[in-house]
Amino acid sequence: MAEKIREVVRAANSGFCFGVKQAIEKTEEQVRLNKEGKRIFTCGPLIHNKLVTDDLESKGVSILNNLDEATENDVLIVRSHGEGKTFWDEVKNRNLNVIDATCPFVSKIHTLVSDAAKEGYQVVIVGDKDHPEVKGIKGWSGENAIIVNSSEEAKLITEDNLFLVCQTTIKKEMLDSIVEVLDKLNKKYTVKNTICNATALRQKNCMELAMTSDAMVVIGGKNSSNTQKLYEIAKKYCPNSYFVEKIEDLPLHHLTKCNKIGVAAGASTPECVIKEVIAIMSEMNMMDLMDDIEKSLRLPRIGEVVNGKVHQVTEKEIIVNMGCKKDGVIPKDEVTLEGDQKLTDLFKDGDEIQAKVIKTDDGDGVILLSKKKLEANEHWNEINEAYEEGKILNVKVVRQVNGGVIAAYKEVTGFIPLSQLSDKFVENAEEFIGQTMDIKVTRIDPKKNRAVFSHKAVMALEKQQKLAEIWSGLHVDDVVEGTVMRFTDYGAFVDLGGIDGLLHISEISWGKLKHPKEVLQIGDKVKVMILSMNEEKGKISLGLKQTTPEPWSVINEKYAVDQIVAGKVVQIKEYGAFIELEPGLDGLVHISEVANKRVSNIAEELELGQEVEAKILDIDTERKRISLSIKQASGEEAVEASETEEETVEVEE
Repeated sequence: MAEKIREVVRAANSGFCFGVKQAIEKTEEQVRLNKEGKRIFTCGPLIHNKLVTDDLESKGVSILNNLDEATENDVLIVRSHGEGKTFWDEVKNRNLNVIDATCPFVSKIHTLVSDAAKEGYQVVIVGDKDHPEVKGIKGWSGENAIIVNSSEEAKLITEDNLFLVCQTTIKKEMLDSIVEVLDKLNKKYTVKNTICNATALRQKNCMELAMTSDAMVVIGGKNSSNTQKLYEIAKKYCPNSYFVEKIEDLPLHHLTKCNKIGVAAGASTPECVIKEVIAIMSEMNMMDLMDDIEKSLRLPRIGEVVNGKVHQVTEKEIIVNMGCKKDGVIPKDEVTLEGDQKLTDLFKDGDEIQAKVIKTDDGDGVILLSKKKLEANEHWNEINEAYEEGKILNVKVVRQVNGGVIAAYKEVTGFIPLSQLSDKFVENAEEFIGQTMDIKVTRIDPKKNRAVFSHKAVMALEKQQKLAEIWSGLHVDDVVEGTVMRFTDYGAFVDLGGIDGLLHISEISWGKLKHPKEVLQIGDKVKVMILSMNEEKGKISLGLKQTTPEPWSVINEKYAVDQIVAGKVVQIKEYGAFIELEPGLDGLVHISEVANKRVSNIAEELELGQEVEAKILDIDTERKRISLSIKQASGEEAVEASETEEETVEVEE
C-alpha cells in the first residue's frame, strides 16, 4: 500500500444553482428551436462564467447591452438576475419577444419590494449596488430605494418605517450586522431574509469543509459574486485556499504537498469544469494509486512486471511473495549467474525483488517468474527513450481501472488518466477498451516500472500541426472556398477547413447591407479573398465582394449614355431619387426627370423598393456619378413636346 492517499473532497451543493441551471436550459432550448435564424440575445452576460458565455456565443447567442438594438424579430432572454419594472414596461410597449429566465427566488423579491413600496414602506436592499440582481430589485422598489453594503452605510439611514430585503448571495453575517445597527438607531423595520437557501447551504458546506482540509480550491468566474464570497469563507477557515477560474489556474506545485483537498464551486460553475479539476488533482497521486490498482487484481498476467519479497531461497529457485493469493517462483535458469555463483549468494529472505511473469497457473500451482527477461526488457528502454525524446508510441487499451485505463505497449503496461484519454471531458472510459491509440509518455518511475501515458497530448500536437499546415497554405490575396458557419451583427464567420475567418459586413457586397443574411445563409459555400492574416492572434479577415469587379471599374463595359436600364429606388431626397442599378452602383434621377409634369414632392411619384426603368443621361467616371431620367425612358416626353407645338400653332392662328 502507498503510505499516503490524497483525498479530494467536493463540498455539497457545489455548481449550478436552480436559477442558473434554468436560465441555461431555457437559452439552449431557444438555440434548438431557432430554425428561422433569428438573432438570440441575453440581456447582459447570462452567468458570470466566461467558459459558458463563450460557448453560448459559439452557438449564436450574443449579449445585448442596449435594449434599443433589439427588434420584434429577435429573441431576448432575461437572465436569472432579473430586470427592473422599466425594462418590462419598454418590452411591452415595443412588443418584443422575451423569454423570462429570472430565478424564482429573485422574482419573489421583486413582488415583495413592489408591494412594500405601494404600502408606503421605505425599501432597503442589502447588497452590492453594482450587481445586476440588486439593480433589478431596485427597479421594483420605487424611486427612493436605499442600497447598503455594510454596517457603516446602514448608520447613514435617516428614514424610518423600513422594509429590508437582501441580495440572494450575500453572507448572513452581513444582514445580521445591518439589523443590529438599525436596532441601535431605534428604527422601525420589517426584515425579509431573502438569502437563497442554496446559497446559505453552499456557504455552510464550504466553511465546514475548509475547517478540515489542508487546502481549498474554489472554482468559478472572477466576476461571480457568490464564488467570491465562497473564497472569502474558505480563506477564513483554511489559509491555504486558491481561487481557480480555469484549469490552468490550478497551483499543482502547492497542492502536491496536501493530503486532503477541499473543492467548492460557485453557482455559475459548469459541472464539467468541477469534474475536470477534481480529476486532475486526483491524478497527482496516481503513481501511488497504481500500486493499489494492480494489487487489487487477484493474479498478475503474463508479461507483467511484479514486485515482491523473497520468501525462501534454495539452490534451484527463489520463492517470491507478491501480495496476492499465490506465490511466484523464479527458477535458477531465469536468473543471470556469473561463474560459480549460487542463488543463495545473491538473494536472502526479505529482499525486495522485481521480476517478469512468464507463466501463470489457475490451479493450485505457482506463478513462474523471470529475472532474465526483465533485465533484457528492451521495451522498457523504448519507453524511456520515448519519454526523454518526446517520441510517440502506439498502445492498446486493455482494461479500465480507478481514475483511468491500463494500456499496453508490447509487454509493458502504463496508466492513462481519464483526462488524458481525449481532448474532451471523459466520464466513463468503457468505450476506449480494446482501442489502439498513439500516446506520449508523460511520467515514468524506472524503479517501479511505472509509466503514465497521454493520448490528449498527441491530439493537441496533431491539432497544432494541422492548424500550422492550414496557415502555411493560406496567403493574403488568395481566393479560397469556405462554408458560412454563423452570423453576427457585424458579419459572418466562414470555416476555411479548420480555421474560421471573419467576413465583415462591409466586405460582403459592393452595396450596403443591414445584416449578412440579406445575401448569405448558414451552410453556403462561398469563394472569398483573404484580406489579412494574423497567425499569432489566430485571426483572418475575408472579403467576398473582392471576388467580383468593383462596378465603377467596368462601368464602360456594361453601361452607356442613352441606354435604358432597370433599377430599384433605394433613397429619396428633396432634389431627386437614387436608383440602384446593381450593388455598389447608384444613379440619380433629378426631380425634373421623374415625370412629364411639374413634381413638387418626389415621394408622391416614387417609393422605396420600387422597380423602375430609366435612361442614362450622363456617366461621370471621375466623380463616380450617373445621371438618369425616368421620363425620357418612357418616350412620353417626345409625344408631349409634339402636342405642345400643335397647341402653339393653333394659338398663333
